[in-house]
Amino acid sequence: MTTNERRQEYRTLFKQNVKNRLLVDKIVRIIVFACVIIAIIPLGSILVEVFKNGISAISYEFLTATPGSIGSGEGGIGPAIQGTLIIIGLASLIGVPIGVMSGIYLSEYGDNKLARFIRFFNDVFMEFPSIVLGIFAFLVIVLILGHFSVWAGAFALSLIMFPIVARTTEESLKMVPITYREAGTALGLKKWIITFRIVISAAKSGMITGILLSVSRIGGETAPLIMTILGSSQFFSSMDVPMDALPLRIWRLSLLPYDSAQLQGWGSALVLIIIILGINLGVRYYFANKTGNGIMGRLIKQGVMNKK
Repeated sequence: MTTNERRQEYRTLFKQNVKNRLLVDKIVRIIVFACVIIAIIPLGSILVEVFKNGISAISYEFLTATPGSIGSGEGGIGPAIQGTLIIIGLASLIGVPIGVMSGIYLSEYGDNKLARFIRFFNDVFMEFPSIVLGIFAFLVIVLILGHFSVWAGAFALSLIMFPIVARTTEESLKMVPITYREAGTALGLKKWIITFRIVISAAKSGMITGILLSVSRIGGETAPLIMTILGSSQFFSSMDVPMDALPLRIWRLSLLPYDSAQLQGWGSALVLIIIILGINLGVRYYFANKTGNGIMGRLIKQGVMNKK
C-alpha cells in the first residue's frame, strides 16, 4: 500500500469516526433535552394548578386577617404568613451556621476517622423522615418545657437543614481548585485565613444554593410543626406559646369539607410558593450584585497586609 493510499484510508476512518461521534452527541443531546422536558412538565402543571385554584382567594384581608370561624369562608392567613417567616428565620439561624462549619471541617480538615464518622452520620441523618425529627424535638423540648413553643419548631426544622447545608458546603469547597490554597500558602497565609477568605469566596455560589435548598425543604414541612408549634389562630406573641405556619394552615384547611376552606387552602399554597420563590430570588439577586475585588486580589491584599 502506497503512502497516498494510507493517507486516504486514514482520512476515511477519521471522517467515519467524527460522523459517529457527532451522531452520538446529537442522540445524547436529544435524550438530555427530553429528560429536562419530562422533569419540567409535572413542576409546571403543579404551579399552574396552584395558581389557577388559589389566585381567586388572594386579597388584602386574606393576607393580613386572622382565620375566621370554620366553614364561614371569612378571615385570612396573616398569622400563618408571619409564623412561617419567623420559623424559617430562626431555623436558619440555628441550622445554617452548624451546617456551614460542619461542611468546612469535612472538606478542609476531614482526612481522619472522626470526619469519616461525621460524614456517614450526616448522610444517614439527611434521610431521616421529618416526622421522626419532630417527635425527637417533642421529646427533648416540648415535654421538658411542658408546652409547645417556637423554639421547638425551629429546633426540629434546623435538624432537617444542617445535614443538607453541610453536604452541599463540603462538595462546593472540594470543587475549588487546589491552586487557590497553594497560592495562599505561598503568601504565608494561615490555613483558616485561606479557608475563610479565599476558598469560601470561590465556593460561595454552591454554598448559597445548598442553603436555599434547605430553606425550600423546611418551608413546606408540616409533620415537625404539628409536634412542636401545634398551630394558632392568633398573631405571634411569645416564643413559648403555639404559633401558626402556612404548612399547618394548608393541612388543616385541606381536611375541612367546605368549598371556602378548600379555596383558602389553595390560596395558602400559592402564598407559600411565592414566599419561597421570593426568598430564593432575593438572596441570589443580593449576592449576584455584590461587588468585590476578586478572589486573587483579596488574596494578594491579605498577604501584603500580613507582611506589613
